[in-house]
Amino acid sequence: MVEDIIAEITRSSGRKSLFHFTRARNLQVIAAYDALLSSGILNPGSTGARRTVPMELLLGNQRVTINPHLRIPDQMLYSGVTQEQFRACLDRHVFFWPTRRDCLKMMETYARREPAEPFAVLEFDAVSLLSEHVARAKLSKYDSGSAPRFPHTCRYRKTPDMFLPLPRFRTVTDALVPVKSSEIHEVLIEERVSHVSRHLRAVYADAEAFVPACWMERIRPYAELLGRV
Repeated sequence: MVEDIIAEITRSSGRKSLFHFTRARNLQVIAAYDALLSSGILNPGSTGARRTVPMELLLGNQRVTINPHLRIPDQMLYSGVTQEQFRACLDRHVFFWPTRRDCLKMMETYARREPAEPFAVLEFDAVSLLSEHVARAKLSKYDSGSAPRFPHTCRYRKTPDMFLPLPRFRTVTDALVPVKSSEIHEVLIEERVSHVSRHLRAVYADAEAFVPACWMERIRPYAELLGRV
């Protein structure tokens, strides 16, 4: 039963939440639509093309910024999988981190690249969010959108097959996918996440001017997520 799978992967005290990393300037549009949309939905005309810089788009009458793709060396891709194919797969999903530690790694990466940009992290209740999006939820053993520091020593290669549909957890024993909860380092939802406010626990942001009024009661200082308060 899928309920048992969700209970298992969220049993640990450190895996009760899912964290989504975004630009603080996107918070208003996320709240307005009460949804998180994949970059493929936001920008369908460039699916598979590499974004080397942030891209600002219009969603209705509001602006939203999607992140650039981090560089993935060709040697990190599975034989027969092209850069365009893998980026197109990434662009179809909304990404979450299942632990605070995994989220902090991504935060540090973007903070180094764009030190002047205000970022925010949305913390969601993992059980309720996954329960509502079972059919489109996937699990990954690896950080799919970046590359390790020494790719030539890496034992796996990136491919769309690395994303395991949630209902198939523990039925597939391939080394490329997670077979136990502790091996899950990324959670993906295909296309969109609906009813964001229903699942939202906290908004970590220092730039309060970007936080929608409807979420002000859930705002937390960025330093709290970093463990500095």
